[in-house]
Amino acid sequence: MFRQTLLLAALLIAPVTSPQAFPPRYEIYRAAGRITIDGKLDEKAWRHAPPAGDFHFNWWTAGEKEQTVAKILWDSKNLYVGYRCADKHIAAEVLKRHGPVSLDDSVEIFISPNPAKPRNYYGFEMNVIGTMLNFIRADWYQGPFNSEPEGVRLATSHQSTRAKMNSPQDDYWILEIAIPFSNFEKDAAHTPPRDGDVWRLNLNRAGGKTNAQYSTWAPVKTEKPNFHVPEAFGEARFVKRPPPKRK
Repeated sequence: MFRQTLLLAALLIAPVTSPQAFPPRYEIYRAAGRITIDGKLDEKAWRHAPPAGDFHFNWWTAGEKEQTVAKILWDSKNLYVGYRCADKHIAAEVLKRHGPVSLDDSVEIFISPNPAKPRNYYGFEMNVIGTMLNFIRADWYQGPFNSEPEGVRLATSHQSTRAKMNSPQDDYWILEIAIPFSNFEKDAAHTPPRDGDVWRLNLNRAGGKTNAQYSTWAPVKTEKPNFHVPEAFGEARFVKRPPPKRK
């Protein structure tokens, strides 16, 4: 609990960075077929979808930089995000909904559907055993910090059982999530998006008991670890065609 309190305090008081001159960009291609949320990422659409690019270890001081391969797709109903996380020490304990999942091996996506209002953003934080925390930060939102999105589905796969996590055989874990576009109706110009629509977002990874690291797709330049910097989010453009085939 003490560690959780310290981390939360650091996130709240860390200075905000200025907007990046050239934020990273990603093209979200339309899924060519049905995607089954099973934590495998084995459909052709996933295999052809381009990876977002290497994650940045903005606050690295020591330890191994274990990379994350993240991909995003969409269809008429959902935004799909897949993560493959290299990890030699998989560990998670949080089972409670909206619990402190970022203390476990976890991934996140922060989404700002209106690029003119980056500070209106939605958070989806998930640990390796599928526990999720959600929030909305927006000028119109008057509810509690923890929100309840509709229709979200996620699945994970990993090489450790919960009873034997942090084992010598650990190598990687996968998380796959489907988020209905209806959750973004108050901020997005169109739901579902139209070809060429641009959203802002960041993909984050945190936690773990051993070799705990913090990394992000779009770089964040704060003195202390802080994912809550919407001005640093990258740009994602929706493309109404399937991803080009990859060899």
